[in-house]
Amino acid sequence: MTTARLCPAADLRRWRGEVIHLDSLAADLSAFWPSHSACGPQLANSPTVIVMVGLPARGKTYISKKLTRYLNWIGVPTKVFNVGEYRREAVKHYSSYDFFRPDNEEAMKVRRQCALAALRDVKLYLTEEAGQIAVFDATNTTRERRGMILNFAKENGFKVFFIESVCNDPTVVATNIMEVKLSSPDYRDCNSTDAMEDFMKRINCYQASYQPLDPDDYDRELSLIKVIDVGRRFLVNRVQDHIQSRIVYYLMNIHVQPRTIYLCRHGESEFNLKGKIGGDSGLSNRGKKFALALNKFVEEQNLKDLKVWTSQLKRTIQTAEALQLPYEQWKALNEIDAGVCEEMTYEEIREQHPEEFALRDQDKYYYRYPSGESYQDLVQRLEPVIMELERQENVLVICHQAVMRCLLAYFLDKSADEMPYLKCPLHTVLKLTPMAYGCRVESISLNIEAVNTHRERPEEAKKGPNPLMRRNSVTPLASPEPTKKPRINSFEEHVAVSSALPGCVPQEVPTQLPGQNMNNSQKPL
Repeated sequence: MTTARLCPAADLRRWRGEVIHLDSLAADLSAFWPSHSACGPQLANSPTVIVMVGLPARGKTYISKKLTRYLNWIGVPTKVFNVGEYRREAVKHYSSYDFFRPDNEEAMKVRRQCALAALRDVKLYLTEEAGQIAVFDATNTTRERRGMILNFAKENGFKVFFIESVCNDPTVVATNIMEVKLSSPDYRDCNSTDAMEDFMKRINCYQASYQPLDPDDYDRELSLIKVIDVGRRFLVNRVQDHIQSRIVYYLMNIHVQPRTIYLCRHGESEFNLKGKIGGDSGLSNRGKKFALALNKFVEEQNLKDLKVWTSQLKRTIQTAEALQLPYEQWKALNEIDAGVCEEMTYEEIREQHPEEFALRDQDKYYYRYPSGESYQDLVQRLEPVIMELERQENVLVICHQAVMRCLLAYFLDKSADEMPYLKCPLHTVLKLTPMAYGCRVESISLNIEAVNTHRERPEEAKKGPNPLMRRNSVTPLASPEPTKKPRINSFEEHVAVSSALPGCVPQEVPTQLPGQNMNNSQKPL
């Protein structure tokens, strides 16, 4: 192999094409490593920088991409900043592990510049582009590099959470290199044997100066999680807030074992034939034929220990019964609650609730049916399902259109804007196979005719935001009351309604003390 050919020092191109000059490096470092203490108190909801730590081929980018997909799905704007991509933009033609040798001073300067360029973009994303979490994906194997990042975060008022991936199993490392690293742009024109040898030498370059996180002594004040041997053990230190606790919980649930997830809707229902949404109708004759076809399909897949999950609604249960397999009912998999629009057709909704119809077309993800749910609510409800899917191996989920869209959006990394319009036709099975940095999807029609329940995005919604807006349309949680109540749009309206209705003034609640008897009017509900 030949040595790496570097771009001229005065003309190193940044990720966005911006020029970085080596003579400005000292000024950049002084800005990121201030001599004074943090400027101002750290807020509870400050942006967070997640800093990956670990030797090459330890799954850092896998964790970064998967975690970012999850956080974006639950509504936390997150973006990965992979320093390796900045390096490939600066060094157009990588040729050898020599570039990563610690005594290669010119290359060390370039690598530091790339890290600084990524940190500049992190700052831009978190301060000007409405980002909430930035994932700084690099080896960050030395205390000096991690200290630079910590001081950068302190200067800008960002929280820092470290994720270190530790793996000493040579089989796992070799598998990761073969599946991911050899297909990287660095080894585009290199045979696999030479590429493997070069990458192992690259790891050795880092190994000599690697300083693992030390939560018992040197790093005891840092917020961090150490993921050991691909999730066999975890070590967690000083979790600062709710989002960090969710990150820890998520990382403790994922695994890398091969598996297949099958998603499908119930067979065609009687309400599907009538064009009605929601409800709890049974299967149509064609829906029953699909259930039998699904049974044959599952048998042909010959899957070991297949788990079958359904909602608690009749149409999914009837579909699962035909499989002659044990199945588990999840209330969380029930279809989106259409509130006052349950068991109505879209034409009836347009006639009886024209403003609601227009509001839903305006922003289908955030729109909440009166006394019902939004897609945003549905994502919140389905988070435990996603966690359990990540823990499982082979699973068949028989669910509903909106539910299937939310699950599919998670696995395919679709945005909130795309999610409500994903096509999930009846009598079709989607086979999902998780891959290194994503998920492969196959659509398998079982050739049983069914109605088309997909509704395309209206042209009016494509043109731009509609002036209609309801104040509580983005409230994250749906009302828990089972009864349908009139919509109240403002606090002032609530006060006016309360004062006009008898019995709306709060009454003192009698307190039951130990040893007291309760009369009938004081019996607990």
